[in-house]
Amino acid sequence: MSENISSSLNQNWGDKVILVVEDVDTNKIFFDAALRKTNAKILWAKDGQEAVVMYKDNDIDLVLMDLQLPIMDGYTATREIKKIDSEVPIIAQTAHVMSGEREKCLEAGCDDYLAKPIRLQILMETLSKYLNK
Repeated sequence: MSENISSSLNQNWGDKVILVVEDVDTNKIFFDAALRKTNAKILWAKDGQEAVVMYKDNDIDLVLMDLQLPIMDGYTATREIKKIDSEVPIIAQTAHVMSGEREKCLEAGCDDYLAKPIRLQILMETLSKYLNK
């Protein structure tokens, strides 16, 4: 069991680009710390509109999408990105965990869903599912 935990935490994604869409600084700090050791290239967007532009301008392997964002929300940004590339994995992350939220995320085109506060282990296991193919 503990071997699985450490293996999911020790990833080398040096050839991957992850777009993190997040407008809250404390959450950015968490993702930065969590992903630093993976060697992945991390791009940051502070709102959905910026995320769509960044997606168009970069070769991105995975998107971590906050849903409650200024300017353009994460649901709309997800739909726009999926129009550009329906295959890119988009993982929703939100503090809103009321019933129906997961379904709403999946309906918008998200491939997976993380409830905040996000645990490091669950984050890494979820990312591994999409990046270690």
